[in-house]
Amino acid sequence: MSGKLYIVGTPIGNLDDMSIRGLKILKEVDLIAAEDTRHSIKLLNHFEISKKMIAYHQHNEQKSSENLIELLKQEKNIALISDAGMPLISDPGSVLVKNCVENGIPIEVVPGPNAGLCGLVLSGLDTRAFLFLGFLGKENKAIKEGLKRIEAADVTTILYESPHRLPKTLEALEKFGLGHRQMSISREITKRYEETLYGTIAQHNQYYKEHPPRGEYVLCIEGKTKEEAQTISDLEIAGLSMADHLEHYLKEGLAEKDAMKQVAKDRGISKRDVYNTVKR
Repeated sequence: MSGKLYIVGTPIGNLDDMSIRGLKILKEVDLIAAEDTRHSIKLLNHFEISKKMIAYHQHNEQKSSENLIELLKQEKNIALISDAGMPLISDPGSVLVKNCVENGIPIEVVPGPNAGLCGLVLSGLDTRAFLFLGFLGKENKAIKEGLKRIEAADVTTILYESPHRLPKTLEALEKFGLGHRQMSISREITKRYEETLYGTIAQHNQYYKEHPPRGEYVLCIEGKTKEEAQTISDLEIAGLSMADHLEHYLKEGLAEKDAMKQVAKDRGISKRDVYNTVKR
């Protein structure tokens, strides 16, 4: 016999979104593993829950998981919560769940709010399928890999972003050639100043150059557009002259400026090189 791990979703802003079942579990378990105990104590105090907590975050995840597994083996029931939303979704918890699976320890999920899904249903974009990337990351390599996945996706992409990094992310998206894609940006979801803005990536980039970001953000980016889907393969490019390559996109209905931009992107050269070649 062992205890059970409960993965409990918590509000992302509005405390009224805490589920009745979630409160029941938090009151009944022996221990709560919280991403930040200083943050979670506010939630517990609000609902008058007095329960022992331990810190479980990205910096101690491996060691803390080992300790929690031992307690679960001693038939202790444990609730795992993050600062907001569903644990494991861009938050710690995967190591603990993996260890529970390997040790045959039962796991139960108590659903709760999720910022990404809330942003998606507010986006006005296709919701039938989506790509969730969470935070793009801070390193240039991770950012570039994320941009490539967004470019290639034919479904809506969901990103998280902090206010101090939002301008850099928007700039990177536009410079990567995605400025024409539609995007929604939601902030402070379920909170007093909740807001969702709509437009192209280029329009959002310009807006946030003039308006300092405030709050936590969810970005939803439309999938590959019809024009992007009309790109041609590397094999086809190899057999085309620059002029024929450009003509391909002109016949597809792209304006000359956009056609040149796409040819340059296909070939990994500058738009000026395309212009100089076809206009000689």
